[in-house]
Amino acid sequence: MVRNNQGLTDTYNRFHDADERHPDILKLRELHTQMDRAVLDAYGWQDISTDCTFVLDYEDEEEEENSSGRQKKKPWRYRWPEEVHDEVLARLLELNQKRAEEERLAGTNSENKTKQKKGTKKTIKAQKIASTSPTIPDFPSTSGDTS
Repeated sequence: MVRNNQGLTDTYNRFHDADERHPDILKLRELHTQMDRAVLDAYGWQDISTDCTFVLDYEDEEEEENSSGRQKKKPWRYRWPEEVHDEVLARLLELNQKRAEEERLAGTNSENKTKQKKGTKKTIKAQKIASTSPTIPDFPSTSGDTS
């Protein structure tokens, strides 16, 4: 980006351009593939391919022209094919549901611990306040101390 004096948007517009063959952009695509592989491997999903292709993101109903009167460029994206994209999303959804269920089942224990911790903090805070509050002679203290 620095070498080409380009920002993120311009760089990624080139990244998604099927006609772009600059070595820096090819390297960026390769780095994305390596990152995808590392994330999928972290989930244990070695069976999912990280091969990307140029996919039309959406199709305009009308053939629009831009302000210069030229044909508007189609929204191509360099990404996983739909089948791979859908498979990863389905597995993430399933994993999220499993973790939510595990948290729900463990929730009664964690809720009790949270309540105990909150109660403990309040008790400790009340004790600190009571121990630092001035006392009146011959008047019962609120901390339970009768001295």
